[in-house]
Order: sequence, then structure tokens, then C-alpha cells
Amino acid sequence: MSSFAAEVPCLMPPLRLLIVDDSNVMRRRIERSQRLAQLQVVGTARDGREAIERFIETDPDVVTMDITMPNMNGIECVEELVRMKPGVLILIVSALADKATAVEAMEKGANGFLNKPFTDRQLNEALQELLGGA
Repeated sequence: MSSFAAEVPCLMPPLRLLIVDDSNVMRRRIERSQRLAQLQVVGTARDGREAIERFIETDPDVVTMDITMPNMNGIECVEELVRMKPGVLILIVSALADKATAVEAMEKGANGFLNKPFTDRQLNEALQELLGGA
């Protein structure tokens, strides 16, 4: 029996990241600021409805989600994404400091919360914590 398989390291493919925010500036900022080698941006969306379309197209493992958006808000979208893929990791990134809103997002299936405005370091720490808790 060959020991070749034991000698080859198992390389994990990067986790797929979908960025959802109604602000183009914020979507681009998250895309540019995230520095985790294990994350690859596979798409962006402007609202919850577009997020569901992109989610189906790209099958992401991780999603950053704004709360206040047109057409479908972030809480409704979180609920739908978790229904579609229960293991998806969702980081709420929102200017809403309202604890009740954060709690509601977590009850619907979100895994973490980051307040806007944030630094690059805070974003990367929040993403790392999200992935570490998986």
C-alpha cells in the first residue's frame, strides 16, 4: 500500500464570500479591505432580492449583509439564505446600533455583527471570528 496519500497535504479551496450592501462604496470597501487568504469574493449584491439571485448563482459559504436596503431588507434576506443553505455564515455589517435589530438578525440565522463605520482591522477580525466559530 502506498503512503503517497499521506505525504500530499490537503489544500482547502477558499471559502466563497458574497457581499450585500445597497452602497456601492461600502461593497467595494469590504471587497478591498478583507485580507483573509481563505476568503474569495464571488459576488456582490445591492439588495436582498439581488442577494438571493447571486446566492443561487455563486453558492457562497460566507455573506456580509447590510440590514437597511431597498426591495428586501437584510433580516428578511438572512432568513431566506439560511433556509436555502443552513450552514452559511452571515456577518451583519450595519450602521444600526439598535441591539434589538442585531438580536433579531441573530435569531434569523446571522452569526455575527459589525457596526459601521469600521476599520479594516475590525472587518478582518470580525470575519476571522466568524470563520473561527464555524
